[in-house]
Amino acid sequence: MSEKNSKTVNIKSSWERTLSVLRAELGEATFRSWFKHIEFGELTEKKLILYVPTKFMKDWIHTHYSDRILTILKNDNIPVSSIFFELQKFKTTKEPLNNNLEKTITPSKPSIHTKYSSDESGDHNSMLGAPLDPNLSFDNFVVGGSNELAYAAAKRITEVERVSFNPLFLYGGVGLGKTHLMHAMALEIKKNWPERKVLYLSAEKFMYQFIKALRFKDTMSFKQQFRSVDVLMVDDIQFIAGKDSTQEEFFHTFNTLIDHNHQVVISADRSPVDLDGIEERIRSRLGWGLVTDIHASDYELRLGVLQTKAKKHAEDNPEIIIKDNILEFLAQRIDSNIRVLEGALNRVIAYSSFVNKPLTIEMAQEVLKDLIRASQRRITIDDIQRKVADYYNIRLSDLLSARRSRTIARPRQVAMYLSKILTTRSLPEIGRKFGGRDHTTVIHAVKRIESLQDSDNAIQEEVEVLSRALEN
Repeated sequence: MSEKNSKTVNIKSSWERTLSVLRAELGEATFRSWFKHIEFGELTEKKLILYVPTKFMKDWIHTHYSDRILTILKNDNIPVSSIFFELQKFKTTKEPLNNNLEKTITPSKPSIHTKYSSDESGDHNSMLGAPLDPNLSFDNFVVGGSNELAYAAAKRITEVERVSFNPLFLYGGVGLGKTHLMHAMALEIKKNWPERKVLYLSAEKFMYQFIKALRFKDTMSFKQQFRSVDVLMVDDIQFIAGKDSTQEEFFHTFNTLIDHNHQVVISADRSPVDLDGIEERIRSRLGWGLVTDIHASDYELRLGVLQTKAKKHAEDNPEIIIKDNILEFLAQRIDSNIRVLEGALNRVIAYSSFVNKPLTIEMAQEVLKDLIRASQRRITIDDIQRKVADYYNIRLSDLLSARRSRTIARPRQVAMYLSKILTTRSLPEIGRKFGGRDHTTVIHAVKRIESLQDSDNAIQEEVEVLSRALEN
């Protein structure tokens, strides 16, 4: 083997090891979303070239991961000083369609059925889907660290006719902005491409329409309507958990649209791998594209949301003055979710209007005392980490480190377990708070502590003592 070929093999082997490190650090879902389709190019004069499918992926990976890739390669003794991402050159191929499927996807004439058909304008949301709220636009969506990726992906779908990530899967807790993003996408697509058929609906309504089709013995019309859309957006997919017949129909609809490059956007309260009651084949396919979570908002994002909301109130009701200190107080004291935060602002504004008095912090404290008390009682992951570190007499930095010695690993598992049962944070959120670990690590920790409590009285007592201390 020549020296040049030997070096090429070494570099490619190092790249494979780099991918393995990234997979372990980022978790399977994030890794598949960003690195599955990267192609190794070449290393020339310490410049590494990597090929990616789209400009969106090129920009995102360069901004968020290029430094980490460079560090891993250097640690592997690869002489690289910079990384360049270039777009792949795709080959266009035409695959024959199944005749029956093609007829289902693109009927030669409008359906003669009326139970499920859209109106004459072609707006699929008019009868099949849910109405779109014009207030839930991109202009009214406040972007922060907790939703940056979800926002960028959503915007990308509205800017080009086809993206590399399909489906887009958004997940997160209640009131964090998933539905807002889906409405914004649908509104923007309809504005940019009026001819495209966009259908937005909840998973509950999808099930209702399917049951209705079964009752009227008109499933063919149902299939035609759902499988002829250009963009299908289904909210709260966890609702069909345990609904076998609905899952079966959703599975085939999903596959048909994906196979024909029609965009699918799904939202849920959990990641695909954590969707209990959903068939494995569906969970697997939901993770094919880009999976991104919207996690709890930080102070800056909450304040930004309130400022946007207050500006709108000022335009509609200029007589009510909302000072900055009121918004800062609300953003600091109410941290559950954006929906509750907006509701709190509406409450204090309404009260100020009813009693005809200026809005003050004292008034806000009185009107929102129930919400403020609830926020004060809420246990945070930071609280748990500090309490566990103190209890086991270890440093907080050790708890969050990569160290795996028993004296560190067991307290870390206890802290993860307590984070799961005492907070409302999702598994990925908990993992991030423990040094950027994957949610599967959290699952393992929870199961391990649950198992030990059944067989080890000392562990059971430790967990109970810590739980009482945190709750009090």
